[in-house]
Amino acid sequence: MRADFHMHTWHSKDCATSPEALVARAVRMGLGCIAVTDHNTIRGGQAVAKIAPFPVIVASEIKSTHGEITGLFLTEEVPRGLPPMETVERIKAQGGLVSIPHPYDTVRSSVLSDDAMVEVLPHADIIEAFNARNVFRGAEERARAAAAEHGLVVTAVSDSHHVWELGRTYTEMPEFDGTPQGFLDALREATLHPSPPPWWAQPLIHGVTTFNKVANRLGVKPRPRE
Repeated sequence: MRADFHMHTWHSKDCATSPEALVARAVRMGLGCIAVTDHNTIRGGQAVAKIAPFPVIVASEIKSTHGEITGLFLTEEVPRGLPPMETVERIKAQGGLVSIPHPYDTVRSSVLSDDAMVEVLPHADIIEAFNARNVFRGAEERARAAAAEHGLVVTAVSDSHHVWELGRTYTEMPEFDGTPQGFLDALREATLHPSPPPWWAQPLIHGVTTFNKVANRLGVKPRPRE
């Protein structure tokens, strides 16, 4: 099945995508499993899981003191602003998996710092070997090298902040039993299908994110219906 394990809904301040629009696009693009990784909250994943006709992994992209760490299979919120290893421990304590989002990207300020990466990698489970929103592709070689050194499984993800980003990049994998361990076992047999956007689309993609951040501050971004 086709799967994508990094995307956002309007529960993230830099995204205006409703859960309904996300699910509709995923169905249209043939995605059979997704992880919803809103910033510092699991509410988006919970909302999508209620309406999706396919498996949804409740997750969150959590801002630690030294960059972002993704927790998959979460049942509770992990607070932002904790040290990296405490963030990892909070994820593991609830049976979750630790994924390293957009590793080694030299553009985004939210990337896990090199020092934190050294600390966290031995305790991680997954690393993004391809993130479609990375502007420069050299980070992927470093991510694959880190995966090989630490025995991590790899994914290709859209990091979608708008529905039209979904479906081009995906991870193809066997179906799994719904458990974190079953998920990891299936990912070890996965094939990555990276599809970087054309160079001219990168300013538009990141511009939409910036627009959503500003709109959120001004109170004009669509609000989640609780």
